[in-house]
Amino acid sequence: MAFKLSYFAADLFEVLSSPVRIQILDVLRLGGASSNYIAQWIEVEAASVTKHLFILHDHKLVKLRREGTCIIYFVSDPAIFKRLDAALDVLNNRRAEVKDTPEQP
Repeated sequence: MAFKLSYFAADLFEVLSSPVRIQILDVLRLGGASSNYIAQWIEVEAASVTKHLFILHDHKLVKLRREGTCIIYFVSDPAIFKRLDAALDVLNNRRAEVKDTPEQP
């Protein structure tokens, strides 16, 4: 069972390997948002944001709701933020380790 779960975990990490997708999820921490709002917030072209939102939606990380002619995106499961925060903790710990390492001659 754990072996098969490792494939699902690898797939999740592959989806999260894009800095743009991580930025999109960070915007969605605040609540629902349209693709145009997200694009302005992270300063990325709207077409690119839409492409990344499609990937996140396809992998069930975001859901959408239509409001008239506008589509609002939401995070499907807020537990994803625990994973993102844990990754940031690991990166911050590594950065601290590298800073504390004496320079080699």
